[in-house]
Amino acid sequence: MKDGIHPNYHIVNVKLLDGTVVQMKTTWGAEGDTLSLDIDPSVHPAWTGGSTRLMDTGGKVSRFKNKYAGLGF
Repeated sequence: MKDGIHPNYHIVNVKLLDGTVVQMKTTWGAEGDTLSLDIDPSVHPAWTGGSTRLMDTGGKVSRFKNKYAGLGF
């Protein structure tokens, strides 16, 4: 790598929601900083396989279903 063109790559502490602290290499923050996550793999449905819910805000989903009801989806 060329000197002076890349960000500093260092180790930071990443605190998960369950209190677990993991050390990871990143360009975020400074050496030894702690990054507290709001969402992590232990609770996010993308990793846990949880069910997803679709919120019908303003009837948009209902209008879409009615508009394309005859297409056989």
